Amino acid sequence: MSTSADPLAALAGLPGVADSVESVRKAVDRVYGHRVMRRRSTEVSSEAALRGARGSAALSGADWALEEVRRRTDFGLEPEARTVGAALRLTAEAGQLLSIWRQSPLRVLARLHLVAAGSAVPGDAVGRPRRAGETVDEPLVGLPLPSAEEVAGRLDGLSRLVIAGGSAPALVTAAVVHGELLALRPFGSYNGVVARAAERIVLINSGLDPKAICPAEVGHAELGAEAYLAALEGYVSGTPEGVAGWIAHCGRAVELGVRESTAVCEALQRGAA
Repeated sequence: MSTSADPLAALAGLPGVADSVESVRKAVDRVYGHRVMRRRSTEVSSEAALRGARGSAALSGADWALEEVRRRTDFGLEPEARTVGAALRLTAEAGQLLSIWRQSPLRVLARLHLVAAGSAVPGDAVGRPRRAGETVDEPLVGLPLPSAEEVAGRLDGLSRLVIAGGSAPALVTAAVVHGELLALRPFGSYNGVVARAAERIVLINSGLDPKAICPAEVGHAELGAEAYLAALEGYVSGTPEGVAGWIAHCGRAVELGVRESTAVCEALQRGAA
């Protein structure tokens, strides 16, 4: 990244990023302007949360039908059920952490992992970055695993960027937070769902999606794991093209989330949902 005072803002100048930012903004504005949002935004937000959790779990290997997620009440048994439960809990928790994020992002990340892990992970390994020699259970992401020392340094750098704020567009900041967490895999488990929950927090907290009706997780799942990982590899490469490609990928995911919630608005307007 740039050594300027606002390195995230510098990323907005990468080829194609400004177009992605503008396209996302227009899409979000359209769904917020839907007539259903004037009276039934809470219902749209609730449905977006459910669909977002389903999408995030799907990318972590638990690709359940939406109705299965909707009807199930027990998420503590087999691994897939625990993954879906973790995604649901994180989506609910994200809204409670907005005020803390800009002051202490590392505290928020620790809380997200604690909530995701629940009782499935031994207490000593929950809510803290992994230590030297500890393994990571993240089957989807096969990129080289950074050392615990590198993780600590890069998490601190990411935290400083978030706390400092700046003029970077919300999409850029959200994509970098998401990409860094996936690249680092700082926890021993549940890094994918935590990374996507952190992206969600940035999009909401930035004011781009204050009512949480644009679930990027839906879009990431729809674009598919192969494209997700290819874009992540580009981000990890650190090349301008790779980083810009990852930001654009995250932008497409947000736009697909917007499309999903627009369909929900249309269904509510017809009285079909």
